[in-house]
Amino acid sequence: MDVLYKSTRGNGSAVSASQAILKGMPDDGGLFVPFEIPKLDVNVSDLAKMDYREVAFEVMRRFLSDFTEAELKSCIAKAYDEKFDTEEIVSLKERDGAFYLELFHGPTIAFKDMALSILPHLMTTAARKNHVKNEIVILTATSGDTGKAALAGFADVPGTKVIVFYPKDGVSPVQERQMVTQKGGNTYVVAIRGNFDDAQTGVKKILEDEKLSRELAEKGFQFSSANSINIGRLVPQIVYYVYAYALLVRRNKIKNGDKMNVVVPTGNFGNILAAFYAKNMGLPIGKLICASNENKVLSDFFHTGCYDRNREFFLTSSPSMDILISSNLERLIYMVSGSEDENKKLMEQLSQKGIYKISDEMRGRLHNFYGNYASEKETQAVIKKMFEDTGYVLDPHTAVASAVYDEYQSETKDDTPTVIASTASPYKFMGSVLHSISTEKSENLTDVEQISALHKICNVAVPNAVKEIFDAPVLHDTVTDVKNMEQTVKNIIFR
Repeated sequence: MDVLYKSTRGNGSAVSASQAILKGMPDDGGLFVPFEIPKLDVNVSDLAKMDYREVAFEVMRRFLSDFTEAELKSCIAKAYDEKFDTEEIVSLKERDGAFYLELFHGPTIAFKDMALSILPHLMTTAARKNHVKNEIVILTATSGDTGKAALAGFADVPGTKVIVFYPKDGVSPVQERQMVTQKGGNTYVVAIRGNFDDAQTGVKKILEDEKLSRELAEKGFQFSSANSINIGRLVPQIVYYVYAYALLVRRNKIKNGDKMNVVVPTGNFGNILAAFYAKNMGLPIGKLICASNENKVLSDFFHTGCYDRNREFFLTSSPSMDILISSNLERLIYMVSGSEDENKKLMEQLSQKGIYKISDEMRGRLHNFYGNYASEKETQAVIKKMFEDTGYVLDPHTAVASAVYDEYQSETKDDTPTVIASTASPYKFMGSVLHSISTEKSENLTDVEQISALHKICNVAVPNAVKEIFDAPVLHDTVTDVKNMEQTVKNIIFR
């Protein structure tokens, strides 16, 4: 089946997967979605015998139908190689009645590696397929993890530049250090005086600027994005959940056809949307449990049907979820509205007033979703309890998911086998983890001392990605105001 893509807002013609990946987002400000989600027409008993790379091929080839078998297998082989610190790429650990899907064994110790390791290869292959001669400028906003993963993925990739904007003082010390020490002649990191939503809105504004796009094209450049607004980021994430289900069948934890629930710590909504796409492919997923931190705009949305970003913004110990504008939610709204026009109207309300409310009929189509949130106090308590009870160490984002899952079980008594997306190594947020499990005040320790203290307490191996950054020189120190983001991009490209 040839899978084509269109905008969630109805403008523009159909494009192939490779064209959608190259473009990043449609000209009308919407997001690319498939006309129809393909079916997973391969037997789960066969998937259960496959490794991660083989499962990735079976899932991705159904969405990226204009890539040849050789092209897609080459992209997968280059992406999921020895840069991951576990041969299986993704680990599934059973702890305290749930299955933790460890997605953080890549070079930046966060789940973004899983999609951003393959995106550069998909994009350069797509460029060749479409006879693109322009240099591709990857423009990305990050709340902490996407930035480093994009920088690492695209570093020194011929024919590309990658520019990452992040909120100054809005990411963890390790996240910032990972970005500002990034090597590569084509990598650029810019801190903004603002929060992630400011960065994301600024990037989308630049990507939607037709005049700027024409100016770039005249000089041999074109924009794309490595954020999860790019369908090339979303499709690889679907693989996680298919692989997790296959593993549960392989280990006789469930039988083929049984349901599993999924819990995802969620900010920009891409990771849990990927699980929803997997469900629509035919994977037997029961509940999709959306876990928020104190920036609980998504939790409130699933409770009320009203999405309202007009609220106080909190800086939390789970900064990758400190988001009030969840871009990927538009893809879900498009699906449940059944109409590009209705989706466009709601997105215009969000842009103009910061709020929209969906109909009762649309809410009825969201019955498979459950949303809740965890406070900072609850997050810390879960990290502490899990460590004391099992010796397993959670990062704050995964702890949010674990806390929300506990709340869901308490409310529903649902005992369906459940997979929790474990999105980052505890070392990426070591200060917060230490604060939760140790009586020693982490703020009195240097970053290196925090690494040593966490290792001593929990005996979890220190990833090389953490060891390396504190000896590396700072290579990026640009800071700018939100209003100057476009000029900063021009200065980088046209220097």
